[in-house]
Amino acid sequence: MEFIRVPGGEFLMGDTFGDGIENESPVHKVRLNTFYLGQYPVTQSRWNRLMPENPSNFRGDSLPVERVTWEDIQTFIRKLTAAQPDRKGFRLPTEAEWEYAARSGGQKQRYAGGDDVDALAWYENNSGGQTQPVGSRAPNGLDVFDMSGNVWEWCQDFFSENAYRYHVPENPCWNRDGEDRVIRGGGWNMDAWSTRCTRRMGFPPDGSGPALGFRLVMAR
Repeated sequence: MEFIRVPGGEFLMGDTFGDGIENESPVHKVRLNTFYLGQYPVTQSRWNRLMPENPSNFRGDSLPVERVTWEDIQTFIRKLTAAQPDRKGFRLPTEAEWEYAARSGGQKQRYAGGDDVDALAWYENNSGGQTQPVGSRAPNGLDVFDMSGNVWEWCQDFFSENAYRYHVPENPCWNRDGEDRVIRGGGWNMDAWSTRCTRRMGFPPDGSGPALGFRLVMAR
């Protein structure tokens, strides 16, 4: 898998454009350490090397794996870590890391890379009704692909409508309560508004959907 170094820094997390909903606010200052993020969503080719079944509805080695549960991803992570000779660790990104990376290192960007959704994202108007090969739309400013559209992406945090009111200022990850986990980024079957960098939803960790995938963070 290809990983991109995301330099640490400080940014204003949340709906800085004012076109979101209440759970994307308040906008608040967050500081993050440097981390390494998958350049692409995990593909079916990568998934099939370690997992006994491919749950995806749309099949293809270069397509993102989808219909994956948060719990199945934890199994994949354990197998992936065990397969590394140097035992590097892997995990899902926190939603703060996810948004910071999607916005090209915390820039004021509506979609992951700028304002031209058709150049950056596969969504309901251009996807042809299915997932598309990863990396086939323009990257963002960090050379990371598909953070807007194609598939929703699981994050590490529990989902709370009010998490932003209580985030710690450094490396926040909401784990105080909740049952659902955060998903970000929108998918091939969603409108452009849902592919914004600040859009956030919750989903049951044992649930899956036709546009639900993931990417990983690698520990160094």
